[in-house]
Amino acid sequence: MQPESPINRLPPVVIVLTLLIVGIECVFQLANYGMIGGPRGVGWRFDAIEQYGFSTAVLDRVLVNADYSFDILKRFVTYPFINIDLTQVAFCAALTLALGKFTAEYYGGTKILIVYVLTSIVGALVFGLLANTDFPLLGGYTPVYGLIGAYTYALWLRLGEAGDNQILAFRLIGFLLLIQLIFGIVASFLYETPPPPTWISELSGFVAGFGLAVLLAPGGWTSFVARMRQRS
Repeated sequence: MQPESPINRLPPVVIVLTLLIVGIECVFQLANYGMIGGPRGVGWRFDAIEQYGFSTAVLDRVLVNADYSFDILKRFVTYPFINIDLTQVAFCAALTLALGKFTAEYYGGTKILIVYVLTSIVGALVFGLLANTDFPLLGGYTPVYGLIGAYTYALWLRLGEAGDNQILAFRLIGFLLLIQLIFGIVASFLYETPPPPTWISELSGFVAGFGLAVLLAPGGWTSFVARMRQRS
């Protein structure tokens, strides 16, 4: 009998997503130090932002100019992999590993990929519609919040099965939103230009992730309706 590994096996989809986040940043860092790319390598991050980042202007191109070209539409799903700095990369990679592992064990790897992609799209759409800023939307926080939404729904179900208070499932998102509120207030005093309102896309990602989880969880919508009828 083989001994159990002290480290639980990570689902392949979670590993791939994390490697994309970290790998792309490694390329930027190596280019910044002149190890690859030569003199032009220093500008690779800015080139990537222009080619793969999302902004309100991108949604305007779609809605106003009916531009459905690949160059425009790809940005709805590529911006999570173009991070601003190492700090953002570290948080996004760590949260993707932790949340991705738990949610993939509950929903399955394929469904987690669906959550990651669709919440990225929804977050970008809502950001493009509501944000009044020229700053681009970058980094993996939006799909991470989508995973938090899926995680919250799974925890909500488990608390219900145990007879505990299901409101406790929302502690994580409440804590994160409080931290963001505090950071936003502090940043508004420290900097002349306030940070872009990325909370719009992140909160939208959470709501989309929670909604998708209702459909993707075992039993799907039918099971959800049955539970609601039992409580009514």
